[in-house]
Parts: sequence; structure tokens; C-alpha cells
Amino acid sequence: MITLKNVSKTYQTRQGRNRVLNNVNMTINPGEKVGILGRNGAGKSTLIRLLSGAEMPTTGSIQRSMKVSWPLALAGGFQGTLTGYDNLRFICRVYGVEYEPLVPFIQEFTELGKYLREPVKSYSSGMTSRLAFAISMAVEFDCYLIDEILAVGDSRFTARCHEELFIKRKERSFVMVSHQPGAIREHCETVYVLHNGSLKKFSDIDAAYQVYLEQQHETAATH
Repeated sequence: MITLKNVSKTYQTRQGRNRVLNNVNMTINPGEKVGILGRNGAGKSTLIRLLSGAEMPTTGSIQRSMKVSWPLALAGGFQGTLTGYDNLRFICRVYGVEYEPLVPFIQEFTELGKYLREPVKSYSSGMTSRLAFAISMAVEFDCYLIDEILAVGDSRFTARCHEELFIKRKERSFVMVSHQPGAIREHCETVYVLHNGSLKKFSDIDAAYQVYLEQQHETAATH
């Protein structure tokens, strides 16, 4: 289970302090598929970083009794001067996982060939994303964090990502943040709408989508 209690997140900007999340409460149960709708800039990625532990809340608390992934396909944690292979070894060491059994899966899934032994800084963005997603699948988690719907290659590779995450790991929890309601409707059973720093929970996805659309129209009208 993951529990957020009165979580707020504030950033210092040139225009002053900007509160992105305001006293947010949320519970994610084992096996639960959670979607979060919100416009661009609403704080969805901030929430995902807080859930992963990459950032700490300004106030409030986050308790985790499940093993939580980093945001899937996130490549920012790679060391560019290290090879893909050495990045795999380093990440496995951090998570206490033996890397040797994972190498065949990484080689087959990424299709990087000889580039797995080349520095990551020489990779294209697509190659880097494929490596990041493959490592995300190789290191098993109880809850996966998905920052926007995954698009890390051509349609064939995207289909393989879908199978690994949504079919082979269908018993796991995940949190998907998006401003695309179609993705939320397809994969999620519980939905939150993030607006003006607050989260509102819905069990009816269509009702959540309607509120989201109304908020979009209100935002457009004020601009």
C-alpha cells in the first residue's frame, strides 16, 4: 500500500513560491490500477516523482509498504559515460538485484546489439528510452509509475511494452498520469482529477472525464 497524508509540494520561483500540490490525500492498494487526469502543468509529474521517492514533499507524509518503481522509461538516471551494460549493473546494485540473470532479457528486449556495450551518451533518445524501459521491466516492482502513456519506439516495440507491463504484470499496481483520457479509460479502474493542486477521486471514469473537460474549459476561458 502507498498512502499520502496531507502532502503539499512547493517550489521557489522568480515570481515567488509556487504551490503545486496542496494537502493531497491518496491511497493505492495492492493490485489497484490508478489513473490521474490533469492538464499540462497541473502537477502530474511532480506527483509521480513524490510517489517514487525522487522528491520529498514540502509538508505531509508518504508511506510505502510496496516496492515502487521509478517513472517508467525515465532515462535521466543514466550515467552517460557508462555503457548500457554498466548502467544495468549499477542500477541492480542500488536495488539489491543480481544483474547477470537479467542480461539476456535486456539484450533481447532492447535490440541494442553491440550498442549495449557502448556509452549511453552515444545513444539516440529512442535507444535510451528502450534501455530504460527494459531495465524497468527487468527489476520487478509491486507498483509501477507511468508518467504519460509510453511511446518508446515503433508500433511493434510499443506493443511489446504493452504486453510486458499491462498483460504479464496485470496483477501489479500502477499509477498512470496523463492528460489523455483514452489511456486512463483503457487501463485504469480508479481515477483522480488533479486541478489547482487538489486531487478528487472518482470510481466512475466517465464522471472524472466530464469534470476534467469542464476544468479544461474553465482554464481556457480565464486565458
